[in-house]
Amino acid sequence: MHRLPSTQSVYRFRLAAVLLCVKCLSFPIALGALVLFLINENYAIARFGVSLMALALLVALLQWLLAARTSCPLCKTSVLAKKHCMTHRHARTFLGSYRLRVAIAIILRNSFHCPYCHEPTAMEVRERKRS
Repeated sequence: MHRLPSTQSVYRFRLAAVLLCVKCLSFPIALGALVLFLINENYAIARFGVSLMALALLVALLQWLLAARTSCPLCKTSVLAKKHCMTHRHARTFLGSYRLRVAIAIILRNSFHCPYCHEPTAMEVRERKRS
């Protein structure tokens, strides 16, 4: 099992994973609130939907910036950024997304399998050899 090179990269992976999950939840909730506004014409729901959409856009921007620097220690491919690379044949999805599966694995199991090389990585800092 591979490990990450520094504590900053561990924090970057965790924060990008949380932001990806928040982004995936906030967009459908905001759209649902805006549809509910069209049905009920309640302006409080509309303000909630618009503010949640603005927050979701901000979270998406932050996640995009952080995810670009979350690379697999073996293949050096960004695992939480949107890439159009060929995935490993054993890579699995969650709700149709490889990135969402990696993010949930980081949050819940504290490790993940890279969808591109399918190697396991622990969310720990590797030890340096002293000589």
